[in-house]
Amino acid sequence: MRHLAFAAGIFLAGQALAETPVLKVYTYDSFVSDWGPGPVIEKRFEEVCDCDLQFVGAGDGAALLARLKLEGKRTDADVVLGLDTSLTAQAAETGLFAPHGKTPKVDVPTPYEEAGAWSDPLFLPYDYGYLAFVYDKTKLSEAPKTFEELAASDVKIVIQDPRSSTPGLGLLLWVKAQYGDQAEAMWGTLSDNIVTVTPGWSEAYGLFLEGEADMVLSYTTSPAYHRIAEKDDSKAAAVFEQGNYMQIEVAGKLAGTDQPELADRFLDFMLSDAFQSAIPELNWMYPAVTPKDGLPSGFDAPLISDHAVLIEPAKVPAMRAEALSEWQTALSR
Repeated sequence: MRHLAFAAGIFLAGQALAETPVLKVYTYDSFVSDWGPGPVIEKRFEEVCDCDLQFVGAGDGAALLARLKLEGKRTDADVVLGLDTSLTAQAAETGLFAPHGKTPKVDVPTPYEEAGAWSDPLFLPYDYGYLAFVYDKTKLSEAPKTFEELAASDVKIVIQDPRSSTPGLGLLLWVKAQYGDQAEAMWGTLSDNIVTVTPGWSEAYGLFLEGEADMVLSYTTSPAYHRIAEKDDSKAAAVFEQGNYMQIEVAGKLAGTDQPELADRFLDFMLSDAFQSAIPELNWMYPAVTPKDGLPSGFDAPLISDHAVLIEPAKVPAMRAEALSEWQTALSR
């Protein structure tokens, strides 16, 4: 009888575990790191969802899409969080995403849409920022203010690969948007400044902090991390006279998810204060919806929309193909 009771207990415990729904969210590695927002958001969502939220790190943002394409309809993901508007057209073409059916009001100052509006039927924004070259003020007294000044200087930079990294892709599009047919020539003049090209943001920023380069491709919000978390005001971001490229990070629900209602709940939660309040001081970006307590002290105000450079998602695939070819040609010489 004792054996039967023990076996019944195991069965009931296993059944209880099996009934707990699991929501699997693919994202980029830094989001789920110990210092990223993933652990906090996981805890907060599980407190209200009666579910098991599982974040799965899959490299940087562009690598995330590559993994999804490889897995196709066999993917275990229910939600993908960490693509940006430079990748949404490619992601939509896979046919793997389902419409979210929402009409959110967001505080994302896109230069090509009406303020507060969001029209993408497949992807919802959760944060945004502006690419910039970050430097140490104690080592570099005056930062370049244009790509021309950077190319003419002896400043050494670390950038990310546009084939695997969303910041790297953003830089590729930034240069292409600024210089058009002369983009390859600009990359040719910048090539002497580039110390190395890393697969993702974390590797690049680590090299910069180790003193391997004078500047690193990052965000205008990166110095806020050093000011707030480390009480270090030595880092600054170069705001370029021609404008800085804007990155809007998004999430979408997979059409093949076996947890569609739970995925919808997560997307709703993503735009709530519980999620958005974790973004500034854990993901070090601007939240898509301003938290009720506002931005933390030490955060600079967002750039004015006239200063933001951003390519409309539908135009990116054709521009990316040409820009990538130019980048590879210029850096291989």
